[in-house]
Amino acid sequence: PSFMKVDGEHKNLLETHFKNIDYFPGPHDNNSMIKFANLYDGIICGDDIITLEFIKKSIPKLKVVSKYGIGLDKIDVKSLELNNIRLFNCAGVNSLTVAEHALGSIISGLRNTLFSVIDTHNSVWNRLIGRDLSTSKIGIIGYGNTGQSFAKKLKGFNNLKVIFYDIKHNLGDDFAQQVPLEVLQENAEILSLHIPESKETSGMINEKFINQMQNPFWLINTARGKAVNTEDLVIAIKSGKILGAGLDVLEYESSSFYSIFNDNKKNSSLTFLKNSKQVILTPHVGGWTLESHKKLSETILDKIRALG
Repeated sequence: PSFMKVDGEHKNLLETHFKNIDYFPGPHDNNSMIKFANLYDGIICGDDIITLEFIKKSIPKLKVVSKYGIGLDKIDVKSLELNNIRLFNCAGVNSLTVAEHALGSIISGLRNTLFSVIDTHNSVWNRLIGRDLSTSKIGIIGYGNTGQSFAKKLKGFNNLKVIFYDIKHNLGDDFAQQVPLEVLQENAEILSLHIPESKETSGMINEKFINQMQNPFWLINTARGKAVNTEDLVIAIKSGKILGAGLDVLEYESSSFYSIFNDNKKNSSLTFLKNSKQVILTPHVGGWTLESHKKLSETILDKIRALG
């Protein structure tokens, strides 16, 4: 079989088992994907757009689409199913990596680490006082693979209370207690998001949600940018309702996750976030490590081989 892969990540690993692989740096929108239609038996995609138009033009040759990652929101999942084209992702593969990033963002925020480093490198001796994580109450929204991995990493902090909310029931374990959303909003002092992008989660953290939080809190988002209404976030930071934020994803990201700057040069909310010492911004790299990329390639390889 022949495969199209959108980049050369772990090329040698894949070519050990599949000799006919062509590499095309992505991400690709629908128009650029069309030129590859019906040329390959399989596609290993990243943040590329897989539409009904592409699927129709790829029949009957296309047999499998593999997501080099987790999110399927840019893939027409239903149309693949209706046309008997196999689809799989790498759910859970980089959950530990993202959890580490979330933990790092919290500690950096509480201890003012990033801005202390910047000041010191600029010859400013500004001894900013921080807070201990171990005395905080952490609330997690979304207790799938990444939410669970995050809770496990918090286990070693003495006296740390970890609670979570999830639409699924009976998920509580030794690492976190499941509670209704209202209870989480009453108690959490740090809120970490680990939810997929969907109609239900889009704009979930908005003015209403923020006002229902009883304590001033820190917000960590390593999930999907559209889960947070940025304008409402900025207002809450200015008012002191949100003490600070660690944002690896943003509402303004391009459809490929590759930039927030192309179309937002005059966006006042984004300008505030970039300039605020209460905000840590990173460019969607929560799951972006050498180890996680290797795991993704190995997982894809195993799943494709299992197809026979």
